[in-house]
Amino acid sequence: MGEISKWIIGDLHIHSKYSRATSKNLSLEELEKWARIKGIGFLGTGDFTHPLWLKELKEKLKEKDGILYSQNGFKFILSGEISLIYTQGRGRRIHLLMLAPSFEVVDKINSYLDTLGRRDYDGRPIFKVSCENFTKKMYDISEMIEVIPAHIFTPWFGLFGSMSGFDSIQEAFGSQSDKIHAIETGISSDPNMNLRLKQLQNKTIVSFSDSHSFWPWRLGREATIFSSANSYEDILNQIRENKIIGTIETDPRYGMYHYDGHDVCKFSVSPEESEKIKEICSVCSKHLTVGVDHRVKNLADFPENYKSDKMKKVFEILPLHEIISTARASSLASKKTWEDYDKLIDEFKTEFNVLLEVPIEKLIKVVDIKVAELIIKNRQGKINVRPGYDGVYGEMLLEEKQEKLF
Repeated sequence: MGEISKWIIGDLHIHSKYSRATSKNLSLEELEKWARIKGIGFLGTGDFTHPLWLKELKEKLKEKDGILYSQNGFKFILSGEISLIYTQGRGRRIHLLMLAPSFEVVDKINSYLDTLGRRDYDGRPIFKVSCENFTKKMYDISEMIEVIPAHIFTPWFGLFGSMSGFDSIQEAFGSQSDKIHAIETGISSDPNMNLRLKQLQNKTIVSFSDSHSFWPWRLGREATIFSSANSYEDILNQIRENKIIGTIETDPRYGMYHYDGHDVCKFSVSPEESEKIKEICSVCSKHLTVGVDHRVKNLADFPENYKSDKMKKVFEILPLHEIISTARASSLASKKTWEDYDKLIDEFKTEFNVLLEVPIEKLIKVVDIKVAELIIKNRQGKINVRPGYDGVYGEMLLEEKQEKLF
């Protein structure tokens, strides 16, 4: 085991079985099982605003120093996502991730939300309140609550999203802007893209999966690397003081909103080509969904090749199931894919160890050389990608054939 064994990997943006479009078999036990296999050291609970999920959290997890421990000692942090839909100049739809230090504080958050509307219909409830007012209220409840703009460039629900977002943190959060210490990249962007904006130079850039299931091709597909996780305050300080080690990212081209495009028309273009056609779909003549790459280009203060001295460690990798399924021309959950996956985990303990550290001479003793070589190419960033767009995930491009991922 190399340097990654010295760190602890956290995925703090996930969802429970009470969120829409999630696995109904999603449980704390399954989350813990697959987090351990993945190589994740601690998880967010997700969905602490949902009454039934919160009841389960309180029954099954023991709280100490702001960390919740399972019966087997696995660590969880209280987390949730909220959708704010309101008018500020025009219609806004913003998703925010919340971290909380205790059940007592979560109960106060939920009491406040109950004055605004219902929270029992979805793990990510919707409320008509501005980013500024919501953040102010969170800090009134507890200065240990952390509010993080989620998947910041996603067109429809990101803080900087092309369809309903803002051009700056100041515009969105106003008097509470100094309370925003971190932003989440989302799958369609990475730290390098975010750091092209001056306003993000002094923000901590975190990555989490926004997973809707416990399967390892979702859980931890994006994550943040911490030096320790001894208490909630320990984790919070690393986020607020920009002392994280770095992030694990999916190549942003795999993200479903990286390029401009129209899903129904199977049409996508780069930002440069989109500008030439005035962001109009060449198939249906309607306005394209402007993607993350284009939005970054519009807001950037620095050129595409800019290298910030604020950059932390970044590992851009695709989950192991996608690598195996592509190499073996099988589906993600096929018997062939699982056979290779299980053999690799049995031999090398965790998925992150396989993806980031195990040398090829050891890999080829366990799996076919084609699988082993693709794992190394993935590690080295040498896989070509056709960018995703308008809700369509990107595609891995191989010399022999193309295999659609996710």
